[in-house]
Amino acid sequence: MDQVSGKIISINGPIVIVQLPGVHNGEQVQVGKLNLMGEVISLDRGKATVQVYENTESLSPADKVYALGHSLSVELGPGLLGNIFDGVQRPLDKIFAASGDYISRGLNIKALSREKLWDFVPNTNLSENITILPGMLLGMVQETETIEHPILVPPDCQGKLVELISAGEYNVDTVIAKVKNKRGKLQDIKMFHRWAVRTPRPYQNRDHAVVPLLTGQRILDTFFPLLKGGKGAIPGPFGAGKTMLQQQIARWANAEIVIYVGCGERGNELVDILETFPQLIDPHTGRSLMERTLLIANTSNMPVVAREASIYVGVTIAEYYRDLGYDVVMVADSTSRWAEALREVGGRLGQMPVEEGYPAYLASRLAAFYERAGRVTTLSNKKASVTLIGAVSPPGGDFSEPVTSHTKEIIQTFWALSKELADSRHYPAIDWNDSFSDYVNMAQRWWAKEVDSHWLEYRNEALKLLAQADELARIVNLVGPEALSPAQRWILEGATLIREGVLQQSAVDEKDNYCSPEKQVLLLKIILSIYHQGSDLLKGGLPIQQLSDLPILATTKRIKSKYSSEEISKLREFEQEIRTVFNQLRVEFEV
Repeated sequence: MDQVSGKIISINGPIVIVQLPGVHNGEQVQVGKLNLMGEVISLDRGKATVQVYENTESLSPADKVYALGHSLSVELGPGLLGNIFDGVQRPLDKIFAASGDYISRGLNIKALSREKLWDFVPNTNLSENITILPGMLLGMVQETETIEHPILVPPDCQGKLVELISAGEYNVDTVIAKVKNKRGKLQDIKMFHRWAVRTPRPYQNRDHAVVPLLTGQRILDTFFPLLKGGKGAIPGPFGAGKTMLQQQIARWANAEIVIYVGCGERGNELVDILETFPQLIDPHTGRSLMERTLLIANTSNMPVVAREASIYVGVTIAEYYRDLGYDVVMVADSTSRWAEALREVGGRLGQMPVEEGYPAYLASRLAAFYERAGRVTTLSNKKASVTLIGAVSPPGGDFSEPVTSHTKEIIQTFWALSKELADSRHYPAIDWNDSFSDYVNMAQRWWAKEVDSHWLEYRNEALKLLAQADELARIVNLVGPEALSPAQRWILEGATLIREGVLQQSAVDEKDNYCSPEKQVLLLKIILSIYHQGSDLLKGGLPIQQLSDLPILATTKRIKSKYSSEEISKLREFEQEIRTVFNQLRVEFEV
């Protein structure tokens, strides 16, 4: 064996102290007779501290340790989409074939299949001795029915093109190009390359996000928008509907690639996702959603250090597809479990704990992770983005705990889930009082240009009405509804229309599980029109009870499920029907 070797000195759970001369900080190592995978995290006077990504039982001092000569890295190339990986990018289907239901220690399975052949079409514009730069197109591969996979020059490769393979079927290990670098040495380029997960991938420059990430969920798109290349968070207690909301985002978001990282969640919850996702149909193509999706699963019973790595594995793959020119959305569920892994490792390393036992670098690690989101100009001169959405699981729904509070300071869109709303069967259970978006003004430009110039006006008025209704509801709880004026009671009625007719949305309703931007604006416009016309009638002396008993109000609450996003014309007819009803009332009561 050519690797540098050493020996174990001491073992403390997943933390192993080794004597390994010449090893570098961050280098990947193999530990013990089973060749357990690990990573050097600190060096001190000839000793290295290694965090091991697998269970360290049966290891003993003096066992051999080997340095692998590279950092913890992932394989990037065709064949990633449609797969399910563990926290260190081992494919779960191959793990199951090799070891059954439980992952055997020491399994070293390559992420990308070496047997599968890909139909490679070279870039005919390239000729021998042309200068090759990072990001240049070498050829194309059809990865799935819907996703083309450009084969680009890796970021660390540059020189003169010596050879480019002809069209044909090859596996990812085939050398498709040879490049002579500045030192005159030949460098082989394959269909895949490796990249260290803790190192952000390079790009030309970062742009301001300008286009909304449309999810088809009204409370997200209209009230608290997130932009492509933005940073968002979904905090919420157990049972508030995080998983269902994440599935809706993954299914309906107008991103081209979806990456879901299950980080430290319960096994039964992840199993549900792993079984559900392959059955979902992509509404944009009519084909399986997995053709543009990959899943990374690291459940709570898997090694805690692999949980810490899974987040970086996911975001590195997201950056890779961004470099290919795609808009990528990555959902991390949950960053709380990732932070708990940091806390456990920090405790074993003897690091000084701060807030609730978390290490002092918690905030900086969170910030560094979210900073890898963004809309960029890639090395291949394409505009592409990575949108990061981190689910947070605060104990007892306490949003003041460290992970949630630090996340809130870093991200720009905060979708706060409420257990009270979930218990009242209001889904998505997003609390409009605790949620916010810093992208509203930027999103308004897109909505005004593409959908309706009054979008921001409608949104702000609806939120104001909801805030007024919440204040009036507290008065009602204290002294009863009789203390309210007719105008105040109508505010409560208007807010109820917004909550039930716009904010509530069923994920299992065929006509309402997705709502187009046009339908979102029109529903909100209809309800605000009812509120305004009712207010005018009240000022003219119409009894509030007569107004509240109008059958058209109940119909309005259900209209979202009656007409789909393709039936906008029928919604406009309903809008005209509402005007007719209120005009008749004006005539009847001579208002």
